[in-house]
Amino acid sequence: MLNVYILSDSTGETAVRLVRAALAQFEEPPVRIVRRANARSEQEVTDVIREAAGGNALLVYSLVTTRLRRLVLEESRRHDVDSLDVLGPMLERLAMHLSRTPQEKPGLFRQLQESRERVIEAVDFAFHHDDGQNADELERAEVVLVGVSRAMKTPTMLYLAYRGWFAANVPLIPDMAPPEPLLKVPAPRVVHLRMSAERLLELRRVRAERTGIPVESYATLNRIRHELDYAGQLVRRHGWQTVEVTGKSVEEVSREIIALLAGAAG
Repeated sequence: MLNVYILSDSTGETAVRLVRAALAQFEEPPVRIVRRANARSEQEVTDVIREAAGGNALLVYSLVTTRLRRLVLEESRRHDVDSLDVLGPMLERLAMHLSRTPQEKPGLFRQLQESRERVIEAVDFAFHHDDGQNADELERAEVVLVGVSRAMKTPTMLYLAYRGWFAANVPLIPDMAPPEPLLKVPAPRVVHLRMSAERLLELRRVRAERTGIPVESYATLNRIRHELDYAGQLVRRHGWQTVEVTGKSVEEVSREIIALLAGAAG
């Protein structure tokens, strides 16, 4: 029986997959895979090498720090353990071609994977919770953007989603009560996007011309001011936070929202 030791400063999953891919080329090989993950100190590395010594063993290691890789080489020779570095040569070759030094942060690849997966989930959540859709699921949102029509709710929501925030948005419409689930969301997580009446008038007139929406019921100063008053009443009643968006980019608005959320969490 060959004991293949997987030594890693993270989960060791990459090395395990590599070993299993290689083993697939052998018919029923008498092999036992022994995973030793999250080894980040010299003592932990040395203990694994000593464990592998004295038997029929192959040590496969995936370590991002140069110091620990050198230690494995030294200790493997001292204890007569056959060892194979599956990450070091790639790091060194890339460093040479890129003329850069690796960060040597254990678990960084897994963190990047998790970050990408979260962004995918957040974007999917945003598309399913745009413009008040699926309001019964608003408790899952980390931030809910509210405001009148054309107040940058959707683009800001999507910008936040692409940065991993679970965001939703709900329009505030006079003579129409906000959905009950919105009122159950903790006030610090609800952010009102406020735009000046004059800027809203410009944006709505353009939209009305393109879509055929009646100007009288959508793109007049009186109508817009009425909607802004209604939104302001809701904000004061429920203690929601407000970000002024007039003349600002989506990036600027999003930074202010993130700062508000961080302050509320702190």
